[in-house]
Amino acid sequence: MERIILHIDMDAFFASVEQRDHEEYRGKPVIIGGLGPRGVVSTASYEARKFGVHSAMPMVTARRRCPDAIFLPGDHAKYSAVSRQIFSVLARFSPVIEQLSIDEGFLDLTGMERLMDSPRAYGEAIKRAVREETGLTASVGVAPNKFLAKLASDMEKPDGLVVIRPEDAERVLAPLPVSRIFGVGKKTEARLSALGFKTIGQLTAADRSRLARALGDRMAAQLIALAHGLDDRPVEPTRAAQSIGREETFAEDIHSREEAERVLLSLSEEVGWRLRREGLSARTVTLKLRFAPFDTYTRQQTFPDPVSYDEDIFAAARALFRAFPSPPGAGIRLLGVSAGNLCTEGELSLFDDHEKKEKLYGAIDRLKSRFGENILTRAALTKPKDEP
Repeated sequence: MERIILHIDMDAFFASVEQRDHEEYRGKPVIIGGLGPRGVVSTASYEARKFGVHSAMPMVTARRRCPDAIFLPGDHAKYSAVSRQIFSVLARFSPVIEQLSIDEGFLDLTGMERLMDSPRAYGEAIKRAVREETGLTASVGVAPNKFLAKLASDMEKPDGLVVIRPEDAERVLAPLPVSRIFGVGKKTEARLSALGFKTIGQLTAADRSRLARALGDRMAAQLIALAHGLDDRPVEPTRAAQSIGREETFAEDIHSREEAERVLLSLSEEVGWRLRREGLSARTVTLKLRFAPFDTYTRQQTFPDPVSYDEDIFAAARALFRAFPSPPGAGIRLLGVSAGNLCTEGELSLFDDHEKKEKLYGAIDRLKSRFGENILTRAALTKPKDEP
């Protein structure tokens, strides 16, 4: 049976949500991301992209290229809620959905031919349902596999719909640069170029042994298969989160240990809240440290019993931080806390004080769910920076 895979990608998702909700933003360049001097662009509206602004660009560069844009820090709680709405719409169209991120995913439509006039018509119906129920546009690609479907969804953005048939795959792929193959980054692209492979079409005639000598057997086999439009990866509906984390880059380097630990406490609260909200706990806590200029280190601690409470996460992060020998005179540019090796809360062992903590955090989480994540915080986080 021939597979039918659909990839859907929301158009400039964060910026589009803000333009939907604020009439005064419509038709204007909107840039979302960290607003400090070290912030980066998360999403740029298509009006801003005309000025050369794109995601992952330093915010200072974005301001220089598009000084009249509307700059926003973003509202991730709102974007997550809209994302859930989108995927609830998609669930009506396929029982097999793989969510790749907050704004994109795969649908497996294989065996559903009797429910559709054609794959294109089905894609149009999905786009229409998303637009009618959320007010947002999406780009869709339909193809016999995930590689081609994702490629197709990016061909006519925004609000695009591209169908690649199996018999057309090599013709469509041939003129595209090798960088359009997933897994081909700048270094691999440079190595392929040095070997004389600049387009995907050129890879279809590659000598596999020569390619393997340069890139390894596995990579060579994968590149040649994808160049021919072949990809047998299944749509996996149970992509579990590998970790939950939060980090902060500082506008000015911090030098005070006390200030750093207050940041770690705040980050630990956010990670703990997200874990409990998702019904998860973690066996590993990781600390991320970046000193000026860009020296980055990670340290982690693994527990015999999983944790999800703020104070346990903070205790681990603080211990890791205190054990780290910071370079003399170096300021801290970034701090991060993440929880990994995740499991469901049902796997928790019963600590001696587990019942007391469960009642305390149950009450805290109910307040946060009702009034927002910032309704409660620890007293230590409310002190002025210069207060002992």
